[in-house]
Amino acid sequence: MSTIRVQTAQNVTLEYEVASLGERILAAIIDYLILGAWAIIWVLLIAALGIKNMTLYVLVGVVVGATYVFYDLLCELYFNGQSLGKKARDIRVMRLDGTKPTLGDYLLRWILRIVDISTMNGLVAVVVILVNGRGQRLGDLAAGTTVISTRQRQSGGPLAPAFTSPDYVVVFPQAAQLQDHDVATIRQLLFKGLERENYMLLNEVAAKVKSLTGIQTQLPDEAFLRTVIRDHAHLAALQG
Repeated sequence: MSTIRVQTAQNVTLEYEVASLGERILAAIIDYLILGAWAIIWVLLIAALGIKNMTLYVLVGVVVGATYVFYDLLCELYFNGQSLGKKARDIRVMRLDGTKPTLGDYLLRWILRIVDISTMNGLVAVVVILVNGRGQRLGDLAAGTTVISTRQRQSGGPLAPAFTSPDYVVVFPQAAQLQDHDVATIRQLLFKGLERENYMLLNEVAAKVKSLTGIQTQLPDEAFLRTVIRDHAHLAALQG
């Protein structure tokens, strides 16, 4: 699976795994199945009640249609960059600077779905994603976003590379104060917090790390914890 490196506003480089095209297609299929089931439920409900009212039929059509149109926008906006399908496949939308997308970003992605997804049955999105190599369709290119995997990596700890490059620059030298078991715990809690979208847990872990090391930073909790894990890995490799 390919990865991307993003530069945060604090000049910290973070690495993320890009969601594969296959995972994005599977997520989309799940979303379409959910929308299809939603429509079928309404049809069966009306049939079971035996209601024959044209106004009601039109109203139901509007509700089902509106759900189909706004589903992705509302899900990604309120579920931290994830539709139900994305959540099932452990992928989510993220800005290229590592921050959470804004309402404007989500709107751009949603509007350009007309070109990406609706045109030629999604062929445009597939071609653009394959060509640019950063997991971006046209909507992502316009919004400055991509779709990343939140799944635990097979090699190394959760959300952390097994090694750093020789030219890596340590951001927080204080990470050397942490023991290996401390970092292992941080990795597990980071993964658990992201998986469950428990940002209070991430904040508590970040606060604990800062109190142990004396680090002072304005980095967001997730970016801070990722950086500490990477710094510790690099410093440990140098000492080894």
